[in-house]
Amino acid sequence: MARLNEIAEKVRTKNAGPFWLTIDIFCGSETAFERVRNGLSSAEIADCFKAEESAVKTFEMPDLYVIKYSLPRPATQGTLEDRDMHGASWAVLVGLIEIRT
Repeated sequence: MARLNEIAEKVRTKNAGPFWLTIDIFCGSETAFERVRNGLSSAEIADCFKAEESAVKTFEMPDLYVIKYSLPRPATQGTLEDRDMHGASWAVLVGLIEIRT
């Protein structure tokens, strides 16, 4: 097994408004794309953020070798509970997820 950040060229997280977070996984090749597509589930993303799996939306762009996940932010942007105002630091945590294939 390998971590996501060892397979993908770039893992990026960012705000998608004050209530949503977006995770962009740029795979860089068809081989890496298929490996991430088959080895990373919405359940693992949800677990990483302590969110409900049903709230995670997945978008695959095979022509660009990109997979995108969107889910509710762990805390609304700008509140006292918000640990990352821009949503960018979550990429480090996502990059550490072990890919099964």
